[in-house]
Amino acid sequence: MDGTHRTTAVGIVLAAGAGTRFGMPKALARGDGGTPWLELACQALVDGGCADVVVVLGARADEAEGLVRPDATHVVADQWESGLAASLRTGLASAQETDADAAVVSLVDLPGLRPASVRRVLEPFGAPDAARTALARAIYGGRPGHPVLLGREHWAPLAGSVRGDSGAGEYLREHGAVGIDCTDLGGGDDVDRR
Repeated sequence: MDGTHRTTAVGIVLAAGAGTRFGMPKALARGDGGTPWLELACQALVDGGCADVVVVLGARADEAEGLVRPDATHVVADQWESGLAASLRTGLASAQETDADAAVVSLVDLPGLRPASVRRVLEPFGAPDAARTALARAIYGGRPGHPVLLGREHWAPLAGSVRGDSGAGEYLREHGAVGIDCTDLGGGDDVDRR
């Protein structure tokens, strides 16, 4: 060992919504082979380099809890009905209990997300100092998407800035988040309808 410390990342899966357009909470959705989308989301984050995963539940959380893999932490966003901001704040609060340098945020409704996208977003920030201040997001075909990398120094200010159904988008734009092209990897499309 050379004494250097590699970046430690915690994955956050936002899965609290009611899935109105989808017809049910997406936390309960399964892929064609029967694999829960929650499992796919967690696996992509772990295989992509996240040491821990936090799953944020809300609608029908009691049913969704059984679909969360045993090595992941699940938390319930108390005010999930108020929108995405409550879920993001809950996930970041749970991440604070880890020693992670950065959080990699994804959504449950990205069943095609590839671990390679997670690795690509993490890769430029391999040193802990770089990761703690990092802001980056995957870009697909010129459009911003997930995963989103949030350095630990941004967790509290971001949590304090989001409201209602707004996620981190405005904060990322205002603070110059790096766009990392993942178009060639695919898997960046969210699924809103069955």
